[in-house]
Amino acid sequence: MKKNVGNSDRIFRFILGIVIALLGIVYQSWWGLIAILPIGTAFMRVCPAYFPFGISTDKSEEKK
Repeated sequence: MKKNVGNSDRIFRFILGIVIALLGIVYQSWWGLIAILPIGTAFMRVCPAYFPFGISTDKSEEKK
């Protein structure tokens, strides 16, 4: 699968996921499980929501 998440986007997604997870723990809510989405897309470097719109924040693909 073609990677479409760049470095700054990955960092933002990872931090956002950690914050959501911590809020879920602090408030003892299962909504903290939503953190799986941004953390997962940060590690896989693929965002399925970007494909229909042709968005890519990965600059390494433009150099090729």
